[in-house]
Order: sequence, then C-alpha cells, then structure tokens
Amino acid sequence: MVAKTFTYEALDSTGATIKGKLEAESKEAVANALVEQRMVPLEVSTLGSGLQADLKIPGFGGRTSLKDLAIFSRQFASMTSSGLSLMRSLGILEDQITKPKFKAAVGQVRADVQGGVSLSTSMALHPEHFPLLMTNMVKAGEAGGFLDGALDRIAMMYESDANLRAKIKSAMTYPVIVLIFSLLLGSGVIIFIVPVFENMFKNLGGKLPLPTEIMVVLSHNMYWVGPVLLVSSFIAIRLFRKLMRDNYGFRSRVDRIKLKLPVFGPLFTKLAISRWSRNLGTLLGVGVPIIQALDVVGGTAGNTVIAEAMDEVSSAVRVGLQMSGPLSKNPLFPNMVVQMLEVGEETGQITEMLDKVADFYDHEVETATEALASSMEPLLVVLLGAVIGTMVICLYLPMFSIYQHIQS
Repeated sequence: MVAKTFTYEALDSTGATIKGKLEAESKEAVANALVEQRMVPLEVSTLGSGLQADLKIPGFGGRTSLKDLAIFSRQFASMTSSGLSLMRSLGILEDQITKPKFKAAVGQVRADVQGGVSLSTSMALHPEHFPLLMTNMVKAGEAGGFLDGALDRIAMMYESDANLRAKIKSAMTYPVIVLIFSLLLGSGVIIFIVPVFENMFKNLGGKLPLPTEIMVVLSHNMYWVGPVLLVSSFIAIRLFRKLMRDNYGFRSRVDRIKLKLPVFGPLFTKLAISRWSRNLGTLLGVGVPIIQALDVVGGTAGNTVIAEAMDEVSSAVRVGLQMSGPLSKNPLFPNMVVQMLEVGEETGQITEMLDKVADFYDHEVETATEALASSMEPLLVVLLGAVIGTMVICLYLPMFSIYQHIQS
C-alpha cells in the first residue's frame, strides 16, 4: 500500500493540543503511531481532501533558502541560550515562520520532540528543510551537552554563507539587468520596428540584402520562434538539473569543467574551498568526530571534486595519517591551504585555521566577483551597442539598393 500524508490533532501527556503531519499507509497507522508517542489522537484526516486541501503553486512557498536557515538558526540559538526550553523555542519559531512548508516541518519537529524523539533525529526526517550538515552539528551538540554552542556555530556559518551569496548577487545585478534589457530591446525592434520598414521597402521596390531578409523572416516567425525558444530553454534547464541530481558521472564532468573555465573557473574554485573549510571547521568546532565530519563535508560540498578528495582524506585519516598529506597531492587545494592545515594539526588548532581559510577565501570570492562584475559592465554596454548598431545597419542597408533602383 502506498504511503499517504495525514494531518492529525492529538493531546500530549500534559493535555496540550498538538497538530502535525505524518506519512503512513492508513489512518489507523497514524493513530497507532500517535499512541506510541504517548499522545491521544483526536482527529486524523487525509492531507489534500476537502477544506484541508493544500494549494500548491510551483515555485512558491516550498524551498527553504539559505537566508531562512540563517534566521532560524540565529533565533533558535538566541532563545536556547537565554534559558527558554526546547519546546518553547520551537513553538515560537513555528509561529514566526511564514513559509508554509518550512512552518509545517518545524511544527512536526516540535511534535516529535514532544513525543520523546531527539531534535537531530526529528530534523533528519526533513532533509529538504534541514541539511545534513545542520543535523549532524545538532546531533554533536546534543551528545556533548552544548546544544547552545552548536546552534550558535550553525547560525554563524549560515550567516557568513548568506552574506557572501548576497554580495555575489548584488555584484552581478547590473550585468544581468543590462543583458536582459539587450534581449528585450532586440526583440522589440524585431517585432515592432522591422514590419514598418518592410512595408516601406515593398512600396519603394528593390531587392532586400541578405541581413535584412533574415531580420524580416525572423520578424514574421517571431510569434512561434519566441515561445519555442522559451519552452526549449525551460526544458533544457530542467533536464540539466535532473542530470546533475541523478547522474553522478554527468555531475562529475560538469563540476570538473566548471573549475577549468577560463574566467569563472578560479572563482568557482575559491568558492568551493571557502565552503569546504567553513563547513569542516564548523563540524570539528562542535565536536563531530573527524571521520564523520569528512564524510558529511564530502556529501554537502556541492562539488564532486571536493567529495572525491574528502574520500581520499578520510581513507588516510582512518589509518592514522594527517589530513594535510592527501590534500597536498590534490591540485584543487592551494599550497597556502595545505600549510595552514599543517600548522593547525601541529598546534591542535585545526578549527581556528579552517575558519581563517574560510574568511580569507570569502574575501577572495567577494573581491573576484566585484572585479568580474566591473569588467563585465563595459563589455555588456559594448554588446548592447553592437546589437542595436547591427540592427540599425541591417534596416538601412536596403536604402542603398532602393536608391540605385530609383536612379535606374
């Protein structure tokens, strides 16, 4: 039998009303699960039926962003460090969250914790909202009795990552706007201006040059060429994302190509090293065992080259070697990173050294992005001028042949 999602309302051991969602094969299975969690089921309904149907709009309300995680982690850390209980903190967070799916996930986590499930175990049941990196750090904090400190480290990590991405987006905003404006302007000329010139050319007579003929044909077929291009682009993007998600070989080839691109390759490399060092330093800083930390970082690196490097490092550490040895043989990691890691291993300050590496490469990524955006701005202005200039030339080329036709 296929599992379905059910909504439930139940009473916990204190008499408080708990609402949440569960996946099960039947309503009876949901009721039994609630009883096992020492709750009294009041109502169990199938999600998506009657007035309880969820309205789903593609692209809205589903994805939990990095900024959402940063805000959630900071608020969670602040409340727990202030002495609020775990249940009280989760209840306040649930009330403050606006995204429906993220709100439901936090509500489910609160219900699970109320039923005796650990926070990390409950969060791990919602990987689309709570990343593996986050759940492992919470698990280490729970095991070591310093959940407050773990949440604070999580908050700092996501805040740094969110700030870096915000700066990258800000630097790339102007070039993207210029590029979009160029496309819209070119499309407007082809759709509205070319037909006017075409009628004029027909009245005056004469043969149209090849560039102008191409623009006229494109203008006649723009009503279907435009939608076909948009749909094809959408399908290509979806197919690319699916291959990146499901096909490891394809993703590995793409990741290697990204790191070798002429202009963007160094930027992608710095970004990958920054993320790797930040994540690994944060995991080690909250007490996650080094083997487990390397496995988690490899799985959350977002780059198969980093993941494969972490497999090699993990194999070396298992036999008693240091991390810096395998990294020194990997061309992805600069000599400076390896040397700082060696110093950290010798002094017992690996976490501090990894944090410094992350801070350094965050600054490098920010500087490189600003420089790239600054260099792209004049190039895009030239591109815009070239597009408009080419169209103007194509539209005025027939004037010469028409002038000769009139003289003859």
